[in-house]
Amino acid sequence: MLKREEIARIKEMYPKGTPIRLYSMEGEQSVPPGSRGVVDHVDDIGKIHMKWENGSCLALNIEVDRFDIITPVSYTHLTL
Repeated sequence: MLKREEIARIKEMYPKGTPIRLYSMEGEQSVPPGSRGVVDHVDDIGKIHMKWENGSCLALNIEVDRFDIITPVSYTHLTL
């Protein structure tokens, strides 16, 4: 079980609207690896509730699921 401080940190790291890419979800098949979604909210036990691109709204468990925040790719202008 997560401590109060850990839950507060999760809420700071994953505010509403944060884009997420899933790598694996423990025990679930309805949201396949590679799926993208956005954070809806983090609840008081530290579960990250999502709105997935496939319409699912399954929550992420930070202790067992593998995912990351989708960040914009930085491009460098090349001079040829």
